[in-house]
Amino acid sequence: MTDLLAEAQGLDARDPLAAHLDAFVEAPGVGAYLDGNSLGRPLRSLPERLAEFVRDDWGTRLIRSWDEQWMDLPTELGDRIGRVAIGAAVGQTVVADSTTVLLYKLMRAAVAASPDRTEIVIEEGNFPTDRFVAEGVAAERGMTVRWLTADPVHGVQIDDVAAAVSEQTALVVLSHVDYRSGALADMKAITDAVHGAGALMLWDLCHSVGVIPVELDACGVDLAVGCTYKYLNGGPGSPAFAYVNARHHGVLRQPVQGWMGAGDVFAMKSAYAPANGIRQFISGTPPVLGMLAMQGMLDLIETATIDGVREKSKTLTDFAVRAFDDVLAPLDVRLLSPRDAENRGGHVTIGHPDFAEVTKTLWADGVIPDFRFPDGIRLGLSPLSTSHVEVLSGVLAVRDALGS
Repeated sequence: MTDLLAEAQGLDARDPLAAHLDAFVEAPGVGAYLDGNSLGRPLRSLPERLAEFVRDDWGTRLIRSWDEQWMDLPTELGDRIGRVAIGAAVGQTVVADSTTVLLYKLMRAAVAASPDRTEIVIEEGNFPTDRFVAEGVAAERGMTVRWLTADPVHGVQIDDVAAAVSEQTALVVLSHVDYRSGALADMKAITDAVHGAGALMLWDLCHSVGVIPVELDACGVDLAVGCTYKYLNGGPGSPAFAYVNARHHGVLRQPVQGWMGAGDVFAMKSAYAPANGIRQFISGTPPVLGMLAMQGMLDLIETATIDGVREKSKTLTDFAVRAFDDVLAPLDVRLLSPRDAENRGGHVTIGHPDFAEVTKTLWADGVIPDFRFPDGIRLGLSPLSTSHVEVLSGVLAVRDALGS
């Protein structure tokens, strides 16, 4: 225990991003917040930014703010996410609806572009909304869902994908980071394999955006969707973003034809004519309030750099695994994440039959991880708001709760 504490304190003392820990709102009664991969903490600057928005942007400028700033916010903020976090050139990313709605739009547009192909390939353990949307789109189009089986700890591998795709594959949908184990997929190799079969590739970035450098353009990705309330700290219900590679603009046509995606929004024409470029993937009125909180976090990530964030993520998760080995493995707790940080995202998952009850105890004691069915606890370590000592506190609390 003494060695672990000294190690954690040493890592924190050498942490080049340690100063950013004070940028977040304190949570009285919470000793360790280990769920930043589900809901990021709010920034201290946010209350004043919200007050300024109510007082000035909305309260004073009123409807004039639509012309002055809000109409272009979805694409401007999309471009900023593209530059800071996902390796996307301008004009390919837009902030719009929820993750589920954007997944539907992109899946539906992708399969409609390949009417002679009959299959959507998706991993059978992917996040429920991805699977449910894929099933719904397949049913609408008279297609088949081909379920890909992957190792539950190490995630989808290139061989799994190569064995699943064929000349019948229209679209492959995978998560860049597995929401259960944290396994990190090889984006470039898998995308190349999918293209080799003549299919389109859609990546879910919900557990990687803001914590792992993503290179969508460099990897030749066709489509991607990601949320903003995890590592981008946009708050509960903050909108998702969609990426559509420029080579598909004017080819893919999204299915939810709302007025905000029209070429001339205020012409009130009798027939829908889509806007050029990424803007056509907007449907309804942009959720301006929901876009406020993430802007401060993007400032922080840009200062720290996404590469710097990734390096701290590695030290946090490596230390979590080290603490697991010393403290929890002797109690028959299982490691359900890859050991190698290069193959792991921003969270570490551990398993034990008693973890459903343990999680209740932890939450009551102010230690906040999350439980994943059937018996997993995820330690979600958001690098800019989490210290190594906090990780150790969480691991020790798991030990104590198991003992009780």
